[in-house]
Amino acid sequence: MKIAVSSLGTDLDSQIDPRFGRAAYLLIIDPVSSEIEVIDNAENLNAFKGAGIQAAALVSDSGAEVLLTGFCGPNAFKTLQAAGVKVANDVTGTVRDALKALKEGSVSFADDANVEGQW
Repeated sequence: MKIAVSSLGTDLDSQIDPRFGRAAYLLIIDPVSSEIEVIDNAENLNAFKGAGIQAAALVSDSGAEVLLTGFCGPNAFKTLQAAGVKVANDVTGTVRDALKALKEGSVSFADDANVEGQW
C-alpha cells in the first residue's frame, strides 16, 4: 500500500505541508520497500484554480491508497474519494511522524473535506 503525504520538503524529516492542493511536494512512500517518490507540485502550487483536483490526480496516478495531509478542500476530497484514496486530514509534524502515527493506528480518516473551496 503506497502512502501519499503533502510535504514542505523531499525527505521523511520534512514538515507536513498543511495545504494539500498547493503543497510544495507530494511524497509517495512504499512502506514495504521504503522507496520514496518525490513529486514536485510547483505547477499546482502556482495554479490559478484547480490545484486540489490536479494534485488529487497526481496522487491517484501514483497508486497511493492513503493521503496524509493537513487540509483538503471539497473538490480534491471528492476526486480522491472517487479514486478510492482514503484521506487523513489535520495531520501535523514531520512526514516520519505522520507515517508512524498511521502505522500505530492513531490517524483517523475523514468523511469530508475540512476546508471550504480554495484555501
